Amino acid sequence: MALTPSTMIPLGTIAPSFALPDAATHKIYSLDELKSETATVILFICNHCPFVKHIQEKMVEIANQYQTHGIAFIAINSNDTVLYPEDSLINMQLEAKKMRYPFLYLFDETQVVARAYQAACTPDIYVFDKNLKCVYRGRFDNSTPTNNLPVTGADLSRALDCILAGNPISEDQKNSIGCNIKWKQNMSKVAG
Repeated sequence: MALTPSTMIPLGTIAPSFALPDAATHKIYSLDELKSETATVILFICNHCPFVKHIQEKMVEIANQYQTHGIAFIAINSNDTVLYPEDSLINMQLEAKKMRYPFLYLFDETQVVARAYQAACTPDIYVFDKNLKCVYRGRFDNSTPTNNLPVTGADLSRALDCILAGNPISEDQKNSIGCNIKWKQNMSKVAG
C-alpha cells in the first residue's frame, strides 16, 4: 500500500462540473443537481482502501448529521476496476448498501473527474461553499489505520461548523493521506 498525500488544490478553486452515474440506480447526476445552497462535500473514496474503511462508519455518521443542516455529500469512486475489481460498480452498490451510505456513490469510470479535482488518494475530501468555491480540502481527521488515534472526523466537522456559523475556515489545513487513486494504465501517460 503506497501512502499518497492529497494535492491540496488552491482554496477558492471552483468545483469542476461533472455528470456521473450512481452505483445503485445507474442514473446520471450532475454537480448542479446535487450541490447545496449551504455547502457541498465531495469525497473521493473506494471500496477496498484501508484508509477509507478506517473512517467509513464515522463518515456516514457525519454525513447524516450535517445533511440535516442542508450540507450535501457526494462520494465518487475513480479507481481502475479492471485491476481492482473490488471497486466495480456492482461492488460499489453492495458497499453503499452495507454501510448505509446516506449519499450518492458515483462512478467516475473515465477518471476525468478525479483529474479535474486533482484527486490523488482515497479518501480525498473537498468542501465547497454555496458558490462552489473550495473552502476546505484535506484530511478527515488525524487518525490512520496504524496510529491508534480515535476516528473523529474533527477536521472536516470543524470546517462544516464554521460554514454553518458563518465563520471563516482556517487556512491551516492538513493533507489527507491514503492509498493512491488506481489510475488506468493507458491514462497515466496522458496526464503525466
